[in-house]
Amino acid sequence: MKGLVLFTAAATLAAVAPASSALAAPGGDGNSAASIPWGKCASAGLQRRGAECGLLTVPLDYSKPNGQKIQIAVSRIKHKVADKDYQGVMLVNPGGPGGSGLTLSVLGEYVPNGAGAAYDWIGFDPRGVGSSVPALHCDDDYFNGPRPEYIPFTKSIETTWLNRSKKYAKDCGKAGGALLDHMTTVDSVNDMESIRKALGANQINYYGFSYGTYLGQVYGTLHPDKVRRMVLDGNVDVRNVWYQANLDQDVAFERNEKIWFGWLAKYDSVYHLGTTAKQVEARWYSELNQLRIKPAGGVVGPDEWTDIFLYAGYYQSTWLELADAFAAWANDRDTDTIVAAYEDWVGPGDDNGFAVYNAVQCTDVQWPQSYNQWQRDNWRVFLQAPFLTWDNVWFNAPCLYWPGKAQKPVKIDGSKVKSVLFVGTTLDAATPFEGSLEARRLFPNGSLLAEVGQTTHANSLNGNACIDDTIADYLATGKLPQRKSGDRPDKNCDALPQPDPTAFSLSAKSLSAGTVAREPLYPVHH
Repeated sequence: MKGLVLFTAAATLAAVAPASSALAAPGGDGNSAASIPWGKCASAGLQRRGAECGLLTVPLDYSKPNGQKIQIAVSRIKHKVADKDYQGVMLVNPGGPGGSGLTLSVLGEYVPNGAGAAYDWIGFDPRGVGSSVPALHCDDDYFNGPRPEYIPFTKSIETTWLNRSKKYAKDCGKAGGALLDHMTTVDSVNDMESIRKALGANQINYYGFSYGTYLGQVYGTLHPDKVRRMVLDGNVDVRNVWYQANLDQDVAFERNEKIWFGWLAKYDSVYHLGTTAKQVEARWYSELNQLRIKPAGGVVGPDEWTDIFLYAGYYQSTWLELADAFAAWANDRDTDTIVAAYEDWVGPGDDNGFAVYNAVQCTDVQWPQSYNQWQRDNWRVFLQAPFLTWDNVWFNAPCLYWPGKAQKPVKIDGSKVKSVLFVGTTLDAATPFEGSLEARRLFPNGSLLAEVGQTTHANSLNGNACIDDTIADYLATGKLPQRKSGDRPDKNCDALPQPDPTAFSLSAKSLSAGTVAREPLYPVHH
């Protein structure tokens, strides 16, 4: 499922320091809680905030606690209040699967009214990710453009992509080895339990975005007594993991891209791409077709073009910059700008997020093993949602050949979780809003906070006071919006206005080196 991660750091998320701790010997007998050897963080932004970083040794296979060990990179920013007002540890996950969460310990400072200051904020890179050891990389050049056409108009294109996907899965088998049989969501839930024990906490608080909401729902099902408070933003529909979820996502992104095309048309005086949504859409596809013949700068072909502008369906914060890139290429043939857009937004050259995405989703559940089913289902969806459908197919196609052993997903039961705040935007494409309604059904002690009319994915703590103040109140007091009767949100907040290109200057948006920012990201390229 593309695009299930929200946060990034402007600074490179290098390995935690001290580097020598990466080779720490396995500790304990497998039953007692290991400790985290805290030290200096590599991230300048974390250093500036006084964070601590370390590597926690955990079992590769929790059914063999004395067996092979791996390490989870963890960061901590301690509470800023008196100990008598301390509210416990708050683990954070950005989504993905495959998103790095090591710097998400900064999230507490984005909670309004100082409500985050009462918690120890715990960021971590899930197993296989980023600074955790080992980190999974299969082919760092996999996303270098131009790649083969996404849409299999010919048998040759289809065969090329199937072979590409098969080779990628095989490369991951070589790179990952035994790790690939222990990369499920349940494995990460077990790692969260190891973190809880290492911190000496009786319970955890948890803030999860996107795929991180699935992690939270599974954790709450398996360890309901260990949950104190949870905020889950951009909720995965647990009925559809993961094959059907991708098909649903294709349709939702089609809607959101058309909304962006309409916005571009509204500001035709700025961008000169068309005065109606249909005109702008036609222009977008016209440029895509031309890139089939001659990729921009020898890099940006139709696939790369699609990947760049998929961001517009995720985050309205990208609309201005993506509009500038679209216009620069379409109107001025500005090669440097469009190539830079691919390199900046999609970030080819590091496949860790994509590798872990597949490692988790291909083994959380058995995907259909017949490509004929994929073919039938996706051509059907393509007829109504051409923008993303085949892009999404090939993003997930390694699951046809994945060497890791597939498991059965946990049946989610939130009846014993005493407190959870679900958050969702009603036009979220990556995790359609129905997933948040289903989560509310499964967790009868939870409440759902909705941002109505917003397309941005997992948009909490991002400037909407109605949303953010409700979250702050919950984290400060435990108070949830009163649960309403029926199948609906318990509190609605209006979306903020869409960006206005006549009012914003992009020149002020650069971030200084070492800054850790609350910014949208999608892993690898989705």
